[in-house]
Amino acid sequence: MGAFEYEVYIPEFVRRQLQSKIGEEVSLRTIEYIEGNPQKGRLTPRLIGFTSDVEREFFDAICSVDGVGVKKALRAIVRPVSDVAAAIEEQDVKQLSTLPGIGPAVAERIVAKLRRKMAKFALMIERDLPADQATDRDLLNEAYEVLLTLGHSTTDARQKVESIAGGGKKFQSIEDLLAEIYRQQK
Repeated sequence: MGAFEYEVYIPEFVRRQLQSKIGEEVSLRTIEYIEGNPQKGRLTPRLIGFTSDVEREFFDAICSVDGVGVKKALRAIVRPVSDVAAAIEEQDVKQLSTLPGIGPAVAERIVAKLRRKMAKFALMIERDLPADQATDRDLLNEAYEVLLTLGHSTTDARQKVESIAGGGKKFQSIEDLLAEIYRQQK
């Protein structure tokens, strides 16, 4: 049996990540969708690739908004996932409207549907985290949620968590992580 190829579409932010890997073998997480008109019998399977499961999950979330299909999302997501997610979380319709193909009305629908679901995407610190650091990301997400519950704004909570995440220190529990956040604040 001979070799075969698949054409995989990628959003601009993924293209930038892969640009330095030209000539290397890469592994992508993919979504398959069917493009075309079923009444005319022209259906074509398509693949969209991402460098991580979290990016793929974010893309699915964006596509779930009325008026944002796969093609529009592919064109629109030109900035890193964490930047777009932060804009959604902060309800920054003006910034979202600067994405290609996303006008103010679509940006408002995105914010209305997704703003409470963006914490884990807004806190994407590093790509390709080793397995032992996946737990760290879960702790960071949990700390972020706790800070929101305690009355911190989304921006303030994210800044506090990102300041901890950048330190490279390991935490055994959410309590240790929160203690460090408040220790740094003094």
